[in-house]
Amino acid sequence: MDCPDLSALAQPGTTITLRVTPKAARNRIVAEEGALRVYVTTVPEDGKANAAVLKLLAKALGVPKSRLTLLRGHTSRDKVFQVD
Repeated sequence: MDCPDLSALAQPGTTITLRVTPKAARNRIVAEEGALRVYVTTVPEDGKANAAVLKLLAKALGVPKSRLTLLRGHTSRDKVFQVD
């Protein structure tokens, strides 16, 4: 799993905007052109991809999953998470 160290973003109240690509070859997070791209191997149905993104993002941030809230993009590829 490729995860950059995003612990600098783990401040309470920080919002993190990212673009998700489901059904990827492997789980990874890539920072490109000032934006975060998250690739997950799961399919986008019944919230499975969102759960995989949440797990991957929490690991990269070094925070428990319970501290992340999905604010926008429940059914979109563009998502906004907030660190609680």
